[in-house]
Amino acid sequence: MNQKTTSLLKSVVASATVVTALGVQAQTLAGDALAGETRAAMCIGCHGIPGYQNSFPEVHKVPKISGQSAPYITAALQAYRKGERKHPTMRGIAGSLSDQDIADLAAFYAGHNAGVTAPEQPKAAPAAVAALLEKGACASCHGANFSKPIDPSYPKIAGQHADYLYVALKSYNVQGNPHIGRANPIMGGIAQQFSNAELKQIANYLAGLPGELATKPQSRFR
Repeated sequence: MNQKTTSLLKSVVASATVVTALGVQAQTLAGDALAGETRAAMCIGCHGIPGYQNSFPEVHKVPKISGQSAPYITAALQAYRKGERKHPTMRGIAGSLSDQDIADLAAFYAGHNAGVTAPEQPKAAPAAVAALLEKGACASCHGANFSKPIDPSYPKIAGQHADYLYVALKSYNVQGNPHIGRANPIMGGIAQQFSNAELKQIANYLAGLPGELATKPQSRFR
């Protein structure tokens, strides 16, 4: 593990402490999964269609969100609402949601793939990919099986769509663009260590792992 990655991990630990403290505070706003199901009408047109593709900022499948943790879904929607994650459609949707709406949607999607558990140990990565994962210390945050992050506000990434992961990883390297990019100093520092080709290798490996995420079709009529 290089010095830059070690320094970043120290920042991760400090950030996780802050996130945990905020998470305890946020727990006072309990999510209602049944209410979230009714509010998900605006989500199912993309996240409820297996294989559905987004064309911004390039063509890629929309992420699987059924089975993600509620704190991560909450954090992601709040980041879109604040503009820390730049995506015009998602910012518009997130901006229309109250804190309670977000908590309810998070509760719904967190339980939407209940009962699925990822294996404790993932399949071994090819040597070249293993070296990249070690360089980025990916398991240190996302868990040994990439489905048990050290903090629930971090995403599960095992089994996520490869093209989505690739676009997401690249977005952390975008600076100063008003329309695309993600503001996260930890992930930005990690992603900057890799070429796009290396990021794609990482994304392809993670996508091939068994995980807890799914795209579950939902009726448009409720």
